[in-house]
Amino acid sequence: MPGRLISHLACAGLALLSAPTSLPQSKPANDPTAAVASPETLVYNIQWRLIDAGVARLEQEPKRSKLHLESSGLVSKLFKLDDNYDLEMQGDFCAISTALNAVERSRHRETKVVYDYSKGKASYVEKDLIKNSVTKTAEIDIPPCTHDIVGALYKLRTLKLEPGQSTQMEISDGKKSVSARIEAQQNEQIKTPAGTFNTIRYEAFVFGGVLFTRKAQLLIWISDDPRRLPVQIRVRLSFPIGTINLELEKEEHW
Repeated sequence: MPGRLISHLACAGLALLSAPTSLPQSKPANDPTAAVASPETLVYNIQWRLIDAGVARLEQEPKRSKLHLESSGLVSKLFKLDDNYDLEMQGDFCAISTALNAVERSRHRETKVVYDYSKGKASYVEKDLIKNSVTKTAEIDIPPCTHDIVGALYKLRTLKLEPGQSTQMEISDGKKSVSARIEAQQNEQIKTPAGTFNTIRYEAFVFGGVLFTRKAQLLIWISDDPRRLPVQIRVRLSFPIGTINLELEKEEHW
């Protein structure tokens, strides 16, 4: 999930479970890129304090990814959210461009980032579509390959980091470019509406002044099988927001 979308979920009070089972799972594939080789759609239920708060739909193609995020129920009455995020990639999930069309309460904004590797620059432009005005621009230096948050998730799925191992990953939101630490922490069994999975829990250190100023903890549970599915994503924020939890509801391959 893009960092800004995480921030909006938190501001809205959105938040996004583990029963043991003896179901066997296959060993990881020899080729980790096979986990995201075919087009797929992942649908997540978003909960906050046991309240269904919204739905996230993530579509992945070889060079493109789309994320639709929409609030629901009581949370939608408090803070209506309808965001569409589009990512174009090349090579090793390196970002080429991102576009966010965000409808939040009475605001309607568009944010575009273009990554120009020939110049080693990323350009950021944010517009207020209601007032038809540019609200923020930025230009930063970037490395030969960097990922946005969604692309970083796909890249993580191809890395078979075992508990106790870690890596650094280049990540950018168009306003800042950093090398963020990704840590594999432990094996856990997770139950979601899509089923029960043996997983590896990872922590991505992107908050607390790394990529995003806000203090928070980002945890990701990826299935320990050939699919390497991100079955649960959790953002722990301080009071009064609390925890945002996304649980995999269904997966589609096409």
